[in-house]
Amino acid sequence: MIYELRLPLIIPQMTGATVECLYAAEGDALKLGSKVLDLSIDLGTAFAQECPPVSFYRLILREPVFLRQFTAQPGDYFELNAAIALFSTTADEPLDQKPARAVRVTTAGIIHHEGMWTGNNR
Repeated sequence: MIYELRLPLIIPQMTGATVECLYAAEGDALKLGSKVLDLSIDLGTAFAQECPPVSFYRLILREPVFLRQFTAQPGDYFELNAAIALFSTTADEPLDQKPARAVRVTTAGIIHHEGMWTGNNR
């Protein structure tokens, strides 16, 4: 079965997010609890403040799958509901079929760390 990952709504005011880190590569067999990627969400345009309200989140798998296709790279900005990745239940399943559903993930709030794209891209 083919599953897709689209950028989920994490904060009600968000319109998109920036990819900070990738933890998997195409072809990887991922298990329950595997980290997929870290994101940053900047609400600076939604709220007037002295400093931009930026928060960081991690997407974690809630089911075992194979990562088949990843369109994300650190620094890429995705709008809400944009397609980020395709997964499958077997390593060799054809990708020419429509995804059956969204891959099951959970979201965790995290703090900035040195492996993130933000701050390291200068």
